Amino acid sequence: MTNQQKLKKLFERLDEIEAYGRSIGKLSFDMECCAPEEGLELAGEDMAILGKRIHKLTHDKRYQALVCELHADSEGLTPVQKKAVEHLYKYYSHEKNISAKLSYEMDLAGNKAYGAWLNAKKAGDFSLFRDSLADLIKYTRIAVELRDEKKDSVYNTCLDDFEEGGSIEQLDAFFAALKARIVPLLGRIVSEGKPIREDFMSRPVPIPAQEAMSRWLLELEGLRKSALVLMTTEHPFTTNFGRHDVRVTTHYHEDSFISNVFTTLHEGGHALFMQNEPQELHDNHCEDNMTSAMHETISRFYENLIGRSEAFIAFAAPQIRAMAGGIFDDVSDRELFEAVNIARPSLIRTESDELTYCLHIMIRYELEKAFVNGEITVDEIPALWNAKYKEYLGVDVPNDTEGCLQDVHWSGMSYGYFPSYALGNAYGVQILRTMEKDFDVFAAVREGDLAKLRDWLTEHVFSIASLTTPDEWIRAITGEPLNVNYYLDYLEEKFTALYELK
Repeated sequence: MTNQQKLKKLFERLDEIEAYGRSIGKLSFDMECCAPEEGLELAGEDMAILGKRIHKLTHDKRYQALVCELHADSEGLTPVQKKAVEHLYKYYSHEKNISAKLSYEMDLAGNKAYGAWLNAKKAGDFSLFRDSLADLIKYTRIAVELRDEKKDSVYNTCLDDFEEGGSIEQLDAFFAALKARIVPLLGRIVSEGKPIREDFMSRPVPIPAQEAMSRWLLELEGLRKSALVLMTTEHPFTTNFGRHDVRVTTHYHEDSFISNVFTTLHEGGHALFMQNEPQELHDNHCEDNMTSAMHETISRFYENLIGRSEAFIAFAAPQIRAMAGGIFDDVSDRELFEAVNIARPSLIRTESDELTYCLHIMIRYELEKAFVNGEITVDEIPALWNAKYKEYLGVDVPNDTEGCLQDVHWSGMSYGYFPSYALGNAYGVQILRTMEKDFDVFAAVREGDLAKLRDWLTEHVFSIASLTTPDEWIRAITGEPLNVNYYLDYLEEKFTALYELK
């Protein structure tokens, strides 16, 4: 049997595996967006039962033999097919020693944890989530220890899963560089920055108007409406079931219209990535294999580098005024630009400003590596969270809802994901500087021609993400490895000018 014939048989099995995976994903989407509270537990059980089928299929001896044989000898396969086999082998090596019983227990615990987190957040009581979180950490450690090959610590293994090559050593240095320049800049803003008008930011905008604004923004970004769904959830996210079914969620706050604007731009960035990978990758089961930081690069790119730019605000302000029913008619474009870029210490990561955002990520990173590696107990998390917010941001945390329960990520065993947001910020500015060599980016933004940005990203960024490591990816796009100074220079230039610092 030739390798192409083996690959055909492997892909036939993958078709079934991925169909079950999409079904689980759709149940998860339903659970987070529209399922009734009393139905969450059953939805979690349904997902775990379907997960049993995936485990059986991926642990079938013939399936595993095909993966291993093609990984050992890929002669005759195309580069994309070779990369698809590489991804499959990596997944196989991570999962092969996990029994059906353990897999089901892990799925059930993960699915039930979402409901526990939701209830705990609503009640402002970490104790309601405590046992679920402890179970998830336990299962994470068990799964890592079962691997034949793993890093020197559980958290380093988790980091490498989300961002190949990522490590505590790398991230400690990365965050130290951010802290060294962001904290002093924030201090100067607080002590000597000019006052910025913001009285209009809490004016109520009706939810239907905000929904219309979301749809306009997604279309403006260049998304195909025929392959897009927009819904609401407690903690916004974006998912996809192939490039023809991409689902964006947001959360509306009547007295904070701007929250939805930037949430939509952020999630729309994820959706652009999902809609615009090459068809060849989909045809060969190779799509959606970019790292988390690659994905967050694009979402943060649209949310901040584009969305909070003066050029974008100048273009979008008339539409915002019109959709909001005229309540912002007394606000100039410049005032709106300054207000959406106010930098100040705050409690909520997703609502934080561009400058302080990475301090929020740093807190989560430090806690994750401590509790995943067993250096602290689950019970210590709320107090340590509160202490770090006081130390890094100078704010007092009034309750668990606005504290350690604000993010959904820890209910999904996503330990190692949070640093992706900060890395994405740094990648994004480096990519922007490269894009500017090819055309005047902000002239296009000022005209509302965001399709030009999408097309450049499709050619240079989306096309190679699932085929490269993070280091290969950023080098291929920009010609050099990740350089955090692009990001830090950008922050210093922007906020020094905005606040008229000396």
